[in-house]
Amino acid sequence: MKLNQILKGCTEDEKDIEVTGLCADSSKVKKGDLFFCYSGKQFDSHSCAEQVAKAGAAAIVCERRLNCPLPQIIVKDGRAAVAQAARNFYGNADEKLKIVAVTGTNGKTTTTFMLAEIFKADGKKTGIIGTLGILYGDKFISPELTTPDPIYLHSVFKDMVDCGVEYVFMEVSAHALYFDKIAGITFEAGIFTNCSQDHLDFFNSMREYSECKKKLFKDGRCKISIINSDDHLGREIAAFAPDAVMYGLKNPADVFAVDIADSVEGVSFVINIFDELYDIKLHLLGEYNVYNAMAAAACADALGVDIETIASGLSRLEKVDGRLELAGSYNGGSIFVDFAHTPDGLEKSLKTLKGLCKGKLYCLFGCGGNRDKTKRPVMGSIAAKYADFCIITSDNPRYEDPYEIITQIEEGLRPSGKAYVTVTDRQTATEYAVKLLKQGDILLVAGKGGETYQEIMGIKHSYNDNTVIKNIIS
Repeated sequence: MKLNQILKGCTEDEKDIEVTGLCADSSKVKKGDLFFCYSGKQFDSHSCAEQVAKAGAAAIVCERRLNCPLPQIIVKDGRAAVAQAARNFYGNADEKLKIVAVTGTNGKTTTTFMLAEIFKADGKKTGIIGTLGILYGDKFISPELTTPDPIYLHSVFKDMVDCGVEYVFMEVSAHALYFDKIAGITFEAGIFTNCSQDHLDFFNSMREYSECKKKLFKDGRCKISIINSDDHLGREIAAFAPDAVMYGLKNPADVFAVDIADSVEGVSFVINIFDELYDIKLHLLGEYNVYNAMAAAACADALGVDIETIASGLSRLEKVDGRLELAGSYNGGSIFVDFAHTPDGLEKSLKTLKGLCKGKLYCLFGCGGNRDKTKRPVMGSIAAKYADFCIITSDNPRYEDPYEIITQIEEGLRPSGKAYVTVTDRQTATEYAVKLLKQGDILLVAGKGGETYQEIMGIKHSYNDNTVIKNIIS
């Protein structure tokens, strides 16, 4: 493909060069690639110009003139350029799909899976892009990032079109919005789930994090906005969002639920969608999944799906990997695995299980290394508030000392006077916790959910909470 076609909308430069691929990772450059340079918080890929030239790149898109023999196209913003170039290179495949974006601190994954089931029930071919990976047709691509980088994202869109996919439900992270990975995409709908503390290792404040979430709903990116009326940021977004449809339980909303009943089999309720009522039965637990279901239902209704089909789709979703998932039972006690890795997520999961627990509630969790340190004592305090006994362990310590992370969690847990233990090795901690269980007890294993690795000193070791628990039980 000619360079001037790829860079249409990015620059006025008309260089007529044949390009065979796009690349923004200097370690993966192939002969004939167009390489994109941009500055990051920790690394500036402009320093890789000589390396990509030796690898055979055809040209470089950069933000400043470089001492490099390759043809150079200077742009104001390299990230914006790569997003638009990827769209052009893959034939603007995003325009041939109906794409729904879901953003928020918690609930993104579950909401996308609910939407996929609803639209499958409506006879549509669907795709999912998010934390658990990329799924469409008979394809599954293992997860790397919640929202893929633009070159890969648009290559996936192209393949989805080729496979006949009609609707795509994708998680859009705050980082993706910050780095403008979704530049140029117009979404059929955008969903906002909630906003609570997370990613303060990257964002300087909750206000900066919140403002980043708002970006999805500005500049005409979403034709319709589906907004949580019970969230403070949601109400801010609704003030400027186009055609906002509100859902919630506590504040006035277009979509709401009544007669909520929770059990170990799932949660049931009556949904009201613009005064049309229907009984909903979920296989998932907790009031927060009522919120996720309302978000998915409000979006589906706005996109023309009838309420009976919405209810059918929601009832078909048996589980979402690692989202308050029943992993098994031991000695009469139940074991749940959940991705809860934020204060809000942990509190919601523990509160849900506390209401169902007939014995003792145990909580096993840790906090990720090289991430927001301020949430560690907060999560310790929350665990102490709801659990009868806590097991503090490791959760992707990355380049940090696991003992130091655990000590910071203890700062929030210790003042409660609640009993707890610390066991650095997660598998050993899980074995210990499972064997504490008696009839009617519940153990929550939190933080990793469906993850298949434990990251230590830059190495991802194979590890999955569900697998470990099943091995212990057997």
